[in-house]
Amino acid sequence: MSIAENIARVRERVEAAARRAGRDPASVTLMAVSKTFPAPLVREAYAAGLRVFGENRVQEFSGKAGELRDLVQAEWHLIGHLQSNKASKAAELFSAVDSVDSLRLAEKLNSAAEKLGRRLPVLIEVNVGGEAAKSGVAPDSAELEELLRSADRLPSLAFQGLMTVPPWSEEAEPARPYFRQLRQLRDRIAARQLPAVGMDALSMGMSHDFEVAIEEGSTCVRVGTAIFGARKKPTLEL
Repeated sequence: MSIAENIARVRERVEAAARRAGRDPASVTLMAVSKTFPAPLVREAYAAGLRVFGENRVQEFSGKAGELRDLVQAEWHLIGHLQSNKASKAAELFSAVDSVDSLRLAEKLNSAAEKLGRRLPVLIEVNVGGEAAKSGVAPDSAELEELLRSADRLPSLAFQGLMTVPPWSEEAEPARPYFRQLRQLRDRIAARQLPAVGMDALSMGMSHDFEVAIEEGSTCVRVGTAIFGARKKPTLEL
């Protein structure tokens, strides 16, 4: 099937999941995860109506950003781990950074955004599964508290909510408790009404589990494989 057909199918699934949860389908943003896919495929997704795209690496997106500059309505979100020494470049390239996981990184992004004269939307990445190999602050941790309490002195960042990647499972249902945990964490933070901290956004759910994520309150699902197809594994050159 074509990318446009894939997008249509994903949208149908998004709408059905939202209705099951008693939610307005328009409350869920479909993000096309375009990491590793070339610019022409991104153009196809844009032509089919998608406007929000997720990339994992600063260097990779930097290489294709020029080819996509004319897609003026596109939003480019960094969803992968960001090293603080690449914060300046990320602030230049991306519409938003959805993977802030430390105060140091937030401070670097704030400084970079200030120099650019812009206010950069960000999400805090939470490691709900406590996995050592994944980035993100632990739920209810000192690191998370430090970020939240520092938001009002980072005026060039717009804190908008939380993001997570749960422990991997081939089935969707095992992710449900992790999605629920993030939603409950978001609700606790929102109830505190902290200065400069918005908590409207919950970015959770990928190709294999986004319907469960929507049922648990996701406002943005990050879908790559179900739109673009399977990613090719890199081959070794001998």
